[in-house]
Amino acid sequence: MIRIPRPLTRLAALGVIAATAIALAGCGGTTGEDPAATSASTDGAAVPTVFGAFATPLEEPWDGAIHTALLEAEEAGLIDYEFTDHLETADAMESALRDVIADSDPDIIFGDAFAAEDAVREVAAEFPDTAFVFGSGGAEQAPNFSVFDNWLQDPAYLAGMLAGGLTTSNKIGVVGAMPIPEVNRIVNGFIEGVAETNADATVTVSFINSFYDPATAKQAAEAAISAGADVLFAERDGVIAAAAENSLPVIGMMVDQQEQAPDYVVTSLLWHMLPTVKHVVEEVSAGTYEAQNLAEFSFLVNGGSAIAPINTGTAFEIPADLIAAVEARQAEMEAGSFTTPVNEEAPAGSTTVGE
Repeated sequence: MIRIPRPLTRLAALGVIAATAIALAGCGGTTGEDPAATSASTDGAAVPTVFGAFATPLEEPWDGAIHTALLEAEEAGLIDYEFTDHLETADAMESALRDVIADSDPDIIFGDAFAAEDAVREVAAEFPDTAFVFGSGGAEQAPNFSVFDNWLQDPAYLAGMLAGGLTTSNKIGVVGAMPIPEVNRIVNGFIEGVAETNADATVTVSFINSFYDPATAKQAAEAAISAGADVLFAERDGVIAAAAENSLPVIGMMVDQQEQAPDYVVTSLLWHMLPTVKHVVEEVSAGTYEAQNLAEFSFLVNGGSAIAPINTGTAFEIPADLIAAVEARQAEMEAGSFTTPVNEEAPAGSTTVGE
């Protein structure tokens, strides 16, 4: 048994365990097991415990992408993972965080703080030995509150190129959550991509003022269709249903949503949270974790985002030269020779449902 002096924090203690396991491995002993399938410690103590605290139902793709990455990390033997969702108010989020720390004291808590920023940061400040890793539009908070976000402007640009090449009415509709920086940069990236393949196209943007309201999002999509849009970007859940009912091309969001409407979903913006999760787990396990902005781990060039494979089995033809143009631009992004401008201003002419 490895004994850890009490003055060490839990985060530092994990680093001691990991370092001791590495030293023991260097003595020539072997268990015959695949190291990747086992924890850094022979008794499994070095595998961090992780709790997911999600404001929305996991059907909502943003939180769903984080949850999926954490499940993948657990399957790989990197973490022990539990979660809860539907924490839709600041009070609910704060209560869940305090309860889980009191009950099981996880090493890392992942979640989204957009609807409960002050409450989450207050709890994090009270428990500096716990690694808080939250989606946030704000800055990191020493010593233990790290921030991340979905930086999807590059895949949004590629999806916009597809939309610009597919429209025949030269009208494209976007339905987004709300005009906040993290949504605006995605929508603006999409609009930039449209302009590359179709300078004559116009993009109308409607915000539903909610992160998860499929019924309102569908209504906004139907309004865009009535105004002439023949290609849609489903930044929010609910838009794909409207596109399928009207037999129109649609771009999905966060996860590959092709199965929702195989004849109409052209591609989806993909957010790969696993690079972020692995980085945090490695630092916590090594005892080197500190508050940081984790944005770079979501960049396309770092494997943190992408577009899903272009669906060539749709009910409409996707021109081969359009696919080739998108793939060429994607290769430039992967090589770092092309970067989509980050524009976090509200898109020109955008409207909010109900205003």
